[in-house]
Amino acid sequence: MIDRRIKFRHIQCFVEICRQKSLKKAAERQYLTQPAISKTLKELEDILGTQLLNRSRAGVNPTKEGEVFLHFAEMSVASLQQGLYGVEQISSGGKTRLAVGALPSVAARLMPSVVQALSNLTDDVRLSISDGPHSFLVDRLRRGELDLVIGRLGAPDSMKGISFTQLYHEHVVVVVRPGHPLCDEPDLARLSEWPVLFPSEASAIRPLVERFMIGNGIGDIPNRIETVSGAFGRAFVSKSDAIWIISAGVVANEVEDGRLVQLPFDMDTTRGPVGLMVRQESEAGPAERMFRLAVSQTIRDLKMD
Repeated sequence: MIDRRIKFRHIQCFVEICRQKSLKKAAERQYLTQPAISKTLKELEDILGTQLLNRSRAGVNPTKEGEVFLHFAEMSVASLQQGLYGVEQISSGGKTRLAVGALPSVAARLMPSVVQALSNLTDDVRLSISDGPHSFLVDRLRRGELDLVIGRLGAPDSMKGISFTQLYHEHVVVVVRPGHPLCDEPDLARLSEWPVLFPSEASAIRPLVERFMIGNGIGDIPNRIETVSGAFGRAFVSKSDAIWIISAGVVANEVEDGRLVQLPFDMDTTRGPVGLMVRQESEAGPAERMFRLAVSQTIRDLKMD
């Protein structure tokens, strides 16, 4: 039997502290003072009769007991969020709400066709689509704010509690505007001569791009703008001599239409799996199964491997 002294605020605060690895940041996210969130954590530890977190100058990390409790606490928070969405669904006329997160390459290349395929299969799904970097979307998935995410496979520590189903492979490309000086004489060694749009630290492709640069003897790029924003990248590169290093899917339409030019560099080492991510404990409902079918049809129609 669950101890009735444990309240939802205890679980919510504990989960947020673990996610932020900081009492101060967790307090800010929960709109609480740091003493208040410290008190809530102590209450939870006293009720459970064990220490859940180790505190140090570097931040806070769960103890072995804390790791066990965190797994089920996250499941509880996510399940409650899904319950709230279920109530919203009934109130909105019965359509099933499906919240999907899509990394920028997926949002630009895959999702438009998936939405069309889904509409051909059913009109009973109310789709909500969010894009953003890997860590942002996976965090929302864990919270229960998203039902699934499509994107690159992340680092092992970012995939805890997440189930990944591979869909296809994708690589990184280097693109510029038509008429850029590098179009006639492509040379990786000259990248630093112009502004470079570089994957942000939170992006799944950042480690791949960094390894690619090291492998090709390219040092620091002083004039570097870190972003995975497709909207900014398209606008900035088309009107300047900037060089854009980004997942192929983000710029596939622009390259095909000739609005951007892909430079002929061998980027095979940046190739990696793109897949569908869900919480490990979640079970696919009818809406998710229809969405998966739409994704499979789209990948087949677009001949994506």
